[in-house]
Amino acid sequence: MIHPQAIVDPSARIAEGVEIGPWSLIGPDVEIGAGTRIESHVVIKGPTRIGEGNRIFQFATIGEECQDKKYAGEPTRLEIGDNNVIREGCTIHRGTVQDEGLTSIGSNNLLMAYAHVAHDCRVGSNIILANNAALAGHVHVGDHAILGGFTAVHQFCRIGAHVMCGAGTVVLKDVPAYVMASGNSAKPHGINLEGLKRRGFERDALSTLRQAYKLIYRKGLTVEQALDGLNELLPGCPEVGLLIESLEASTRGIIR
Repeated sequence: MIHPQAIVDPSARIAEGVEIGPWSLIGPDVEIGAGTRIESHVVIKGPTRIGEGNRIFQFATIGEECQDKKYAGEPTRLEIGDNNVIREGCTIHRGTVQDEGLTSIGSNNLLMAYAHVAHDCRVGSNIILANNAALAGHVHVGDHAILGGFTAVHQFCRIGAHVMCGAGTVVLKDVPAYVMASGNSAKPHGINLEGLKRRGFERDALSTLRQAYKLIYRKGLTVEQALDGLNELLPGCPEVGLLIESLEASTRGIIR
């Protein structure tokens, strides 16, 4: 199932059932899990670990050295989970020693054509990066987030879980969990209600999350003051916990 015109380093660990197309290059210190399908003209360099059931399309570059000028050839890592779809021309770079030396991507994600995940990013699971979405270094993206085409995220920003960013959004500060954002620079536009309904959130939870959004954005409160109100909502709505976590983890400040 490895095409004779593929180049696979002898030290690469390739599980059973992996397909590798012609003219693809698999370097040393690469591990690929069972059932992963790699099309033609894909480059994968290590140290990189890729889980099971992934599909990687042509001209993707996975595990390449990062574009940080401080990088000096250290053996940093990339880890990718299971059942991801990585489309044409995507670029995913390894980490740097200035952070934890690791770029990580979870499972069940869709990275559309030409999406870019830079060094030291932490991308969760069930995420969509649409065409040409780009994450700068050290960006964290929570589970179930969707970034529209040509979205650009500044380094060290955090995108909370269940966030929806419209096409062409430029994110310069952190986006709290559940929030819809768009614009250059990004502005908040309410709670991602439609996405949450599709994921089975109950009506009471949605109502409480709307109250939480108003505490943050409509009451003229500081983040610290809003957190006090959010903690009062938490006992009746555990879903508020993700919102609290994203605010407490913010170091760049949130979009306003």
